This record gives sequence, C-alpha cells and structure tokens, in this order.
Amino acid sequence: MSIPIVRIVAELRSIVAAWRREGFKVAVVPTMGALHEGHLSLVRAALAKADRVIVTLFVNPKQFNSAGDLAVYPRTEHDDAAKLASVGTHILYAPDAADIYPQGFATTVSVAGVSEGLCGAFRPGHFDGVATVVTKLFLQTGANLAFFGEKDFQQLQVVRRLVRDLDIPIEIVACPTVREADGLAMSSRNTRLSAAERRSAPRLAEILFETAGRLSSGDPVERLLHEARQAILAAGFSRVEYLELRAGDNLALMATPGRPARLLVAAWLGQTRLIDNVEVESAQRSVQALKQAAA
Repeated sequence: MSIPIVRIVAELRSIVAAWRREGFKVAVVPTMGALHEGHLSLVRAALAKADRVIVTLFVNPKQFNSAGDLAVYPRTEHDDAAKLASVGTHILYAPDAADIYPQGFATTVSVAGVSEGLCGAFRPGHFDGVATVVTKLFLQTGANLAFFGEKDFQQLQVVRRLVRDLDIPIEIVACPTVREADGLAMSSRNTRLSAAERRSAPRLAEILFETAGRLSSGDPVERLLHEARQAILAAGFSRVEYLELRAGDNLALMATPGRPARLLVAAWLGQTRLIDNVEVESAQRSVQALKQAAA
C-alpha cells in the first residue's frame, strides 16, 4: 500500500477543492516527520472525525535555534510515508523549503502572551517560526480540523490563540500525550538518547506525575517544585530549564493550583532536551496507572 505524496500547493488545493465538492470534511495533522506512535495516534483521531486526512511533513528551519540541531534532525520520509499508508492517511503533503519560504519571504506571525516564558524563554523566535508555518499550512490545506498533541502544550496554546485572533476557520483538536510503556513521552528526539540515558529518561515523567499529584492534594507549591528539580538532577539530568505550574488556558504562572492547571518541564539528559507536562487535576490517577504499568 502506498500513499500519494504532494509537494506543490496548487496540486494540494486542487485535490482539496474536489473533496469539498463531494462534501467531505478535511483534517490536517502537521508534523516534521520522523513519525512515531504519537503522531499516528493523531492521524487515527483525525480519521475518526474527518472524511479525508492530510499529514504535512516539513522540517521547518524557522523554529530551530541551532543550525546543528536542524542539520541532525531525522529525515525519514520513506518510512514516514509507509507508516501513514498503514493507518489510512489520504495524502502526505511534503513541500520543499523554497515553496514554503520563497525568495523574498518577509512575513512573520508572532503570538504574544502564551509564547512567552517556558520554551519561549529558552528558544527565542521558536514560536514565531511555529506560528508562521502553521498559519501557512492551514491556509494551504484549507482543512476543517487540525490535530495537535498535548505533549507540546505551549505550542498547542500558541496555535489556538493564532487561530482565534486571526479568525482562521479551523477547529483545533487536542489529543493526549502518548507515552512509552515506562511513561516516557514519545518524541522524535528520544532516538538521540544513549542506552543509559534511555533507562534514566522515564524518571522525568515519574517525578512530574508524582509532583502534580502532591500539588493536587494541596502541598506547598514552591517546596514541591524545588524538591522535584532536585530529584530530576539526581536522576541523571544535567540541567532543568524550567519546572513551572501554569494555568491550563492561558499559561499564566500560578502560585496554587486553584483552577485547571498544568505542570510543565524541560530538562537536558546528555545532549537531548526533553519536555513534558501533565494536568494537575488528573495526576493522581496517572500516578497510579504508571505504578501499575511498572509492576
């Protein structure tokens, strides 16, 4: 089984226009490739809600802060296409960089507020790159629905805000983080971990869930966050960029989890930066699930 691969926006728009004439609902799943089960879960969710599903594959240079990081980012289009075909994706849209950013390209979409702090503080310009390319992909695909994972929770909030502020007629659908059996959030970057680092990596999720569970029980926030940072470092991580309690809707800093809240973390394990987040209110249930999975 193979999947049609489209690289030219005019061809994509022609296909989507034909779908529209047939009354089909269209969904898009934006990716940078190197697909894993987390991505495929988004595709399955899209297939359940739409008649036609487009997956985009574009390694966006504007959201990388390091030329070296961009250079080593895995490019596995052939394998990605096979995975997408296996779950029933209708089209893989894989444009060239010159088509997304043609000569003389001079427009940037910038979302204030939710892009600040957290990853935005450590990756300057990253969310401008995300917002710009996502806006282009929404306009190019003309989709009714777009599916994003909650693992990149700040990115999800940036996309939600730009769609609302710019009146883009697309519904953003958030899907839960997909985890390995040991709790590690699935990520294309996990392949960079050494065998020893991979054994240590699940501690990040364990500590996050445990801390969120204690926060939901009313334990003091500042003390818990300090203890969690120390536990992450003791687990073999070299640096904790941030570990913060934020509001689930607008990512405002919170001193207490008095409304829907997220605990978000970014930490370095060797040369690999891992991010994760959990909803505080559901953390106690998740802690029990992780313990049962490890038993």
